[in-house]
Amino acid sequence: MEKLDKPQVDPELKRRIQDLIAFKGGGYNPDHVEDIIVNALKLLTDVKDRGDVRVIRTAVRELRYAFRLFAPYHETRKVTIFGSARTLPTKQEYIQAVEFARKIADAGYMVITGAGPGIMQAGHEGAGLEKSFGANIRLPWEQGANPIIDNDKKLITFKYFFTRKLTFVRHSDAFVLFPGGFGTLDEGYEAITLMQTGKHRLMPLVLIDKPGGTYWKTWDKNVREHLLRDQLISPDDLNLYQITDDADQAVKWITRFYRNYHSSRFVKDLFVLRLKRAPSASALEGLNEDFADIISGPKMQVIEATPEEQEDNDFVELQRIAFGFDRRQYGRLRQLIDALNLF
Repeated sequence: MEKLDKPQVDPELKRRIQDLIAFKGGGYNPDHVEDIIVNALKLLTDVKDRGDVRVIRTAVRELRYAFRLFAPYHETRKVTIFGSARTLPTKQEYIQAVEFARKIADAGYMVITGAGPGIMQAGHEGAGLEKSFGANIRLPWEQGANPIIDNDKKLITFKYFFTRKLTFVRHSDAFVLFPGGFGTLDEGYEAITLMQTGKHRLMPLVLIDKPGGTYWKTWDKNVREHLLRDQLISPDDLNLYQITDDADQAVKWITRFYRNYHSSRFVKDLFVLRLKRAPSASALEGLNEDFADIISGPKMQVIEATPEEQEDNDFVELQRIAFGFDRRQYGRLRQLIDALNLF
């Protein structure tokens, strides 16, 4: 079976590709670009169907453009807002989405929405154009973006939902969901699944009901009475989301998540958490005791930036702790982050 991460490349082909990259003037990550070119050439023999090749071509185009669009703003944290495109401006949910977006923008965040009407437009209205991104999708009945984000340089229109979803996930530091239909639920379940399985970093996932509303409370009741009771999920998975009907509370949850915790990554068998301030030796001893159930290997310890992080220039200025994480209990890991935010 061919290894996807280590393709065998003919030396002459490798030389010609490197010459082509040099002819283009070089640039960022030439080793990865070389690999993309190699795999693109394999389409000549591996994929016969023209429609399948078009999917690959369009996906690469969309992702390249999206990454370029977001790159100048990579240091600013962003919140993606989901919710129904059918919510009218007179509805409580719309007014509440405007309020939340305004307050989270005032807290220093930018806002990403699907660029359509309803809750998406409310998010842009509250955040303001300068702090808004739009990730639109071409649909037969909904071609254009909402009038706030339309024609702005921070708007991109996707052909495929999967590239659009990847853009949301890749560039978000929190997800906020207002009541919505199948699309909203799909985005929420995907976010939970990615965090539950460790396929995406942990982040706040806040479900906002209208004041006194029961949309998300009813959803949560179904999760507890069916998924949890039937042992289809772990009790700790409930830590992956939070429910409120208060915009101020939602803003507090998101900003407090990043009060001390900054980011994380695996470095070989170590799980590294980057922090503004590392816990003291005595506090670390308590954390090792309280979270012993998720440690598989080295206990939590304060470390310097690893060589891999230094090579990637990956927030080396921050303090950090590392330990052997079991790579399974992400709901408990969320609780550890909450504990670290108390320091």
